[in-house]
Amino acid sequence: MSDVWPTELRVSKDRQRLVVTFNDGASFDLSAELLRVLSPSAEVQGHGPGQKVTVPGKRNVAILSMTPTGNYAVRIGFDDRHDTGIYTWSYLRELGEKGADLFADYERELAEKGMSRDISEKPR
Repeated sequence: MSDVWPTELRVSKDRQRLVVTFNDGASFDLSAELLRVLSPSAEVQGHGPGQKVTVPGKRNVAILSMTPTGNYAVRIGFDDRHDTGIYTWSYLRELGEKGADLFADYERELAEKGMSRDISEKPR
């Protein structure tokens, strides 16, 4: 089991953010959009190297549900019906620590593919 685990997972009233506080005192405010477009699901990450897809049009996605998965993760459901991502504590920590860089990479991918955070279309 990981050395760090969340002591609190709190969804904002508007369902646009998730605050994760860890047992070592670190706390991260993660946007629903970041969580959705970087979902650890096979639908987003693929089943192997080079299969990851870029998911556009999720600027206003909201968190609908969070379901504990064992003692190591949480499954997050979004209002676009995506609910297959299982977010381990270590992955949530990584998103907290590297989220700004990862999101900047995502925005570059969108631009390179002529896609937008505002217009929903098939991921590619």
